[in-house]
Amino acid sequence: MYPFWEVPVWTSGIFIALIATFHILPSHLATGAFWFNVFIERKALKENRPGLLDFIKRYTLMILIFCFVYGSLTGVGIWFAATVASPRSISALIHNYVWGWATEWVFFILEIVTIYIYYYTLDKVSPKTHMRIGWIYAWSAWISMVIITGILAFMLSSDSWIRTGGFFDGFFNSTYWPQLFSRTALMLGIAGLYAIISASGMENEKDRNDVIRSASIWGMAGMVFGGIFSAWFLYKMPDAAKGLGLSGGLPYLKNMLYAAVVCYALVFLYMLVAGLLRPQLAGKTLGILMLVVLFLGIGAGEGFREGVRRPYIISQFMYGNQIIAADVPAKAIKSEKELFKDGFLAHIYFVPDGLRTITPENEKAVGHIIARHQCGNCHTFDADGKMRALPGLFTRLGMTSKDDIAGWMDAMEGYAYMPPFLGSEEEKQAVAAFLASKMQK
Repeated sequence: MYPFWEVPVWTSGIFIALIATFHILPSHLATGAFWFNVFIERKALKENRPGLLDFIKRYTLMILIFCFVYGSLTGVGIWFAATVASPRSISALIHNYVWGWATEWVFFILEIVTIYIYYYTLDKVSPKTHMRIGWIYAWSAWISMVIITGILAFMLSSDSWIRTGGFFDGFFNSTYWPQLFSRTALMLGIAGLYAIISASGMENEKDRNDVIRSASIWGMAGMVFGGIFSAWFLYKMPDAAKGLGLSGGLPYLKNMLYAAVVCYALVFLYMLVAGLLRPQLAGKTLGILMLVVLFLGIGAGEGFREGVRRPYIISQFMYGNQIIAADVPAKAIKSEKELFKDGFLAHIYFVPDGLRTITPENEKAVGHIIARHQCGNCHTFDADGKMRALPGLFTRLGMTSKDDIAGWMDAMEGYAYMPPFLGSEEEKQAVAAFLASKMQK
């Protein structure tokens, strides 16, 4: 096991989630915006309305700044945070999908090149050529999402890959198409909302209202179809995920799903009333407020998707604490469950001097090391921890002694959303001693 990255109070998992949730706004905008851009540009040329090109310039500049500055920074942030928080899972994904990512990067580079060309050649090349550049960007961005969605869907539903190890067996899994279509619809919804915000500053009232109405129709269609395809995704989720998210296995997940629906409904109503019916009501302040609501909805939706994956970080294959849970014969990979039952400490690369062997004097310190690796991705250990603090959990369960906690650890495998504790009896007692000491403070 690699050295562990411990994030006090919030956990590394929440840290990654915050970056990834924000990243969805610029990444999905970058994917969906140019379909609308090309639509408006075609309308401007067909109807001989050069005023609409003012919107295209505004919108494209916003995409350049927001998507390819903040979006790129958060994209790099996801890679950095995920690599230090869960290096073994990132390694597993790269080993299985390195050529998928390599292909995606080709299309991402094409995105970067074409958006700069598109922006700086507006009114400088023929309209036909300029629209072709826009189409190249639009298709490149969408194909990039087509590839990334396959890897994300694999993490939730690896399906027959666990037996075959095949690239496409994992890629085109049972939740791939629902996620691809729902994300495609959502990207149009996000693009529509951003277009309303961008168009609200246009001076020509007729052009402004036409763009806002068109953007609202695109956005509302994205929300409606996004809801339909999201329902399909819920239907296609693995049974274990349905048990956690829809049948009350983890009640807060259903609340997150409800929160996402409410947020998307509010954005839909905004686009209907202040976009389609009364475009004069659309303004930057209200639009940005709706953007915040959309961000909260995305966060809730992504939190639900991540939550139903428990106890795995890669479905059926790797637990959230990066321990390999199952054999994959086609990849010559062995489960580590039996290996670590005989002793976990010996398989940690970095352990401070004097803590390799458990003694009465260092028992709690060693327990902290093991607890970090097996529990720290999801739980904090301080009484004031904000996210799933174990001291608070045990207090609510009425378990405050070392023996109580050790007994609970024996039963962990019975909880569908938690991996089993893997280690020797001595190591289990050390973890229990550490957790009991945290509750006494």
